[in-house]
Amino acid sequence: MGQGQKGSSDKEKGKKQKRDESPAPEDGRKCRVCRFPLLVALLQLLLGVAVTAVAFLMLAISPSLLARETPHWAGIILCFVSILGFILYCITYLPDERTSMQFIGKLLYFVLCTIGLVISVLVVAFAGHHYSQTSSFSCEQVGEDCVCTLDHNDPIARTFTYEEVSDCEVITGTLTLYFLLQIVLNLVQAIVCAVGAFIMWKDRYQVFFAGLQIGSPSSQQWQKV
Repeated sequence: MGQGQKGSSDKEKGKKQKRDESPAPEDGRKCRVCRFPLLVALLQLLLGVAVTAVAFLMLAISPSLLARETPHWAGIILCFVSILGFILYCITYLPDERTSMQFIGKLLYFVLCTIGLVISVLVVAFAGHHYSQTSSFSCEQVGEDCVCTLDHNDPIARTFTYEEVSDCEVITGTLTLYFLLQIVLNLVQAIVCAVGAFIMWKDRYQVFFAGLQIGSPSSQQWQKV
């Protein structure tokens, strides 16, 4: 009798231990860098820095370039959006959005991603327009400036004067290449902002997990970001 009771108690202890030893979630083996919003924020930061750098390189060609031709402001805005994404990754939230900080952070990130999407589309439109213009330019050197027209044979055609340009090949070659690069960078930037806004919306209305794990592995409790 004593041995039977002892054997049954050992079996019960073994079952309890098996229940407690729950397997670690598969997500723990994934790369933490690949989790949202860290990945989206990292892409936004890299693209923002790239757009800003290319814009300042364009501005170095000629100081007469307008702000819409050198969209450094678009890159700077995306850098601020990415910083907010890093903050969202670092903050630990309560489930079901019970904290005001969580709600404000998500709402602000969604709004900024939407604004970044609109701005990136505008930059793509401006850069595409100026790319088509510069690729059709006929330029000539006038002193220290470069004067360009769309139709060299038209006496009343609109002229574009680029100050402090010693070689007109920079306008028809390098500047055109920079406009094309801005189109590509801002197009990718618009896609990343759209993905960030969509994930924020999905996280709010479709319970999309995008955050950190807290608690013991046995409880498998998760908190959303």
